[in-house]
Amino acid sequence: MAATLITLQPRPADQPIDPSVDHGIQAIVAGTVAAETCNTDLAAGPWAFDARPGYGPGSSMGDVIPTGAPRQGELPAAYRDASEAELDARIRAAKAVLGDRVVVMGHHYQREEIIVHADHTGDSFQLAGFAQQHPDAEAIVFCGVHFMAETADLLSRPDQAVILPNLAAGCSMADMASIDEVEECWEQLADVYGDMDSVDADGLVPVIPVTYMNSSAAIKGFVGRHGGIVCTSSNARTVLEWAFARGRRVLFFPDQHLGRNTAKAMGVPLAQMPMWNPRKPLGGSDEDQLADARVILWHGFCSVHRRFTVDQIAAARAEHPGVRVIVHPECPMDVVDAADEAGSTDYIRKAIAAATEPTVFAVGTEVNLVQRLAAEHPQHTIFCLDPVVCPCSTMYRIHPGYLAWVLEGLVDGEVRNRVTVPADVADPARVALERMLAARP
Repeated sequence: MAATLITLQPRPADQPIDPSVDHGIQAIVAGTVAAETCNTDLAAGPWAFDARPGYGPGSSMGDVIPTGAPRQGELPAAYRDASEAELDARIRAAKAVLGDRVVVMGHHYQREEIIVHADHTGDSFQLAGFAQQHPDAEAIVFCGVHFMAETADLLSRPDQAVILPNLAAGCSMADMASIDEVEECWEQLADVYGDMDSVDADGLVPVIPVTYMNSSAAIKGFVGRHGGIVCTSSNARTVLEWAFARGRRVLFFPDQHLGRNTAKAMGVPLAQMPMWNPRKPLGGSDEDQLADARVILWHGFCSVHRRFTVDQIAAARAEHPGVRVIVHPECPMDVVDAADEAGSTDYIRKAIAAATEPTVFAVGTEVNLVQRLAAEHPQHTIFCLDPVVCPCSTMYRIHPGYLAWVLEGLVDGEVRNRVTVPADVADPARVALERMLAARP
């Protein structure tokens, strides 16, 4: 396939970069800018999709959502019809009334109109730590996706309310590994390896389960019960080192790409990283392949990062000689190999901030973060590798209308959209998370 050139329009020196992806999408749909978005429905309010099954428009719109996935109730018209300026004012007013009683967390992939109201911004690893730093707050409003709110509930005090502004903000990657599928996998692996708790002559158990932060609380609880650990893109290598010190091999889920890219960088041969497809007996491998395995990779992926391609990197290099290409390790292996660097969202942010000379950066991660970095560092030229504007479907479900609604509910003494994890799941999940927090890179 021929590479499509990413043509950047020159920007007047006195014109600041707008960090809002929403403004860009609105302009694309209105026809006032010559660019492309993956779905023009992104210009509508997320409430237009709340009653429908599915992840909504954006990168995950083609993924199959599990039956029974959380839905969001109807947002009152006063919030649906309010202007951007009105919602901004209402959010600021509610936060002023609530003061230290509430803490707003914002993931880096959130739209700019949410990030401006966040008390803490960060990736999933950082926000997990921030959730523990406010024991006196009555509520934590988590502007991210469902598994992140669950994690905040696990790490916060029992009497603190963790609120997800839009309950439909799930995660298609997290949904690719259900607790039933993982437990069935574990049973099949036990048929191959024997007693999963027994240690060999080197003191290693047959398998250590490792789940990416992008997984349900039920999966984290499974990992905690079976001697495993949670990882993030920031500490994946440290976590795999921890696991290899305790187990002969690792079962890594739900993101195959983070697992493969991290293990490959540690010297694990690809031949020793079989894929586990939960829809096939023994995951699609045979007993000999599993016996030789070092990392068993779950058949899951991030639909945002799967959009990035080697052709896009070739196009960026053709149009911008000397471009510095940085991608997230959730990207496919060939994309990571073709890039100059790969790292977590925090790594990407720090790499750009540390560049002392004007540089052209092509970045392979969620477009809201890329656009914000471009606005924060106008001395550089920063653009998203994917020329089609296609944000994370579920992160984009958090809109200022929902944030205003939950905050004004707190002002009125009403807790809306509280996310809680049952105790029987929370206790082992908390063990796995505490291991993660101790595994600092």
